[in-house]
Amino acid sequence: MLTEDACYRALSSRDPRFDGWFFAAVLTTGIYCRPSCPATTPKRANVRFLPTAAAAQEAGFRACKRCRPDAVPGSPEWNVRADLVGRAMRHIADGVVDREGVAGLAHRLGYSERHLHRQLVAEVGAGPIALARAQRSQAARLLLETTDVPIASVAFAAGFASVRQFNDTVREVFALTPSQLRASRRPFNRTPTAGALQLRLPFRLPFAAAPTFEFLATRAVTGIELGGSFGYRRSVGLAHGAAVIELGEFTAVQDPTATWVARGWLPCRLELSDLRDLASAVSRCRRLLDLDADAQAVSEALGDDPLLGGAIEAEPGRRVPGHVDGFEVAVRAVLGQQVSVAGARTLAARLTAALGEQLPVDDSAATPQLTHLFPTPQAVAAADPATLGVTRSRAAALIGLAHAVVDGAVDLDPGADRDRTTAQLLALPGIGPWTTSYIRMRALADPDVFMPTDLGVRHGLETLGFTGDARCIEALAARWRPWRSYALQHVWAAAHRRPAARLREEKIA
Repeated sequence: MLTEDACYRALSSRDPRFDGWFFAAVLTTGIYCRPSCPATTPKRANVRFLPTAAAAQEAGFRACKRCRPDAVPGSPEWNVRADLVGRAMRHIADGVVDREGVAGLAHRLGYSERHLHRQLVAEVGAGPIALARAQRSQAARLLLETTDVPIASVAFAAGFASVRQFNDTVREVFALTPSQLRASRRPFNRTPTAGALQLRLPFRLPFAAAPTFEFLATRAVTGIELGGSFGYRRSVGLAHGAAVIELGEFTAVQDPTATWVARGWLPCRLELSDLRDLASAVSRCRRLLDLDADAQAVSEALGDDPLLGGAIEAEPGRRVPGHVDGFEVAVRAVLGQQVSVAGARTLAARLTAALGEQLPVDDSAATPQLTHLFPTPQAVAAADPATLGVTRSRAAALIGLAHAVVDGAVDLDPGADRDRTTAQLLALPGIGPWTTSYIRMRALADPDVFMPTDLGVRHGLETLGFTGDARCIEALAARWRPWRSYALQHVWAAAHRRPAARLREEKIA
């Protein structure tokens, strides 16, 4: 949490970089706002600064109707922090409290419910129930404003236990009834079917969207992913059923990124077989594109580096692509060991075709189809090694990984303890440091991962003018802490800029 003086300066300057970092609650009006709210700045004595919207709601404040503080990027603090509170916040965002209750959340984290509640209240001003309640209210608002789902159905889809609880919460948080929220929606937000949602995903500037979509498109697996220059579409299995997510503008002909930057959000389309998965789907989309990152802090930390400074200046706001499913990224990391990106993509497509659940086929679609979900841990664990299309040792590694996930010996959920998961993975046969680092960066959103032995890292550093062995590279990367994952993205980007003649020589060799 920033100091109160720093918070008031940010509020006075209406600085959008701090949206989601904290919320300003005005004592004289009973309203809480985002820092960039265009309303007249209240006197310092009339403002309280709170770390979460849930804390503001618990204190009796309602959301501002002008700046909509519920529609801001999440705090980057929860991605950076690896302690109990950071892990709990990631789990809550993924919908664990709605699915498993506070007892399930506490069990996942390995602490008592009482200790967990005490830590969250001390750090973020609200307990797990209040945090989940704030998330439910936002999900309810999205459903009311973007669908024609009956209001009573919205209540249960958003995670409320009863319609009465839903009505009371919406009135308390937004000072409007559910019917009034639906009546106030804009016409262009309406969608023709109840299962299709058009959403806006806010982010902080700077934001380099194109490199992230390029990264995802290069690794898109036939059957489950479709990548474009400015958009991405894929299938994903969620707690209550299958879903299709579409981010950016998948069929865009012209570059839309300048428009996204100008308005501070990019489009997202969700096709959910069960609307109860809304909060989890939004959370995974945000993790996939690293939308909650504090890109300004990364640029300031790395911008003066003599090796990376030029790359940071040329392309500020490059994000670390995450993933929508921890098990999938772990399997694909194992498949990608010592093979090219194209080779790993081919192996993943074979595995998906053999073991993935098929999706209904839409014959009227004009674009290539998403035909499958990625295989579940249970499907891979039960598979015949001979049918996986990989070497015997790699098949054993995949099946061993799947068994470990099914048995709970390896935790790949968003709120997993990163160090413990790394140790669990290294204990499995066929999984080494490169693989665990890749999983840690993309599945567990660790901002401080580097891979000194990676071939792409070596090529990228050579392009930037640095030569040395893995030990020298590791010493070099130490100065990029705690943002080595972001430095890694710039180094990999430099590897793609190697002269074509040099690349041809390396392929021949």
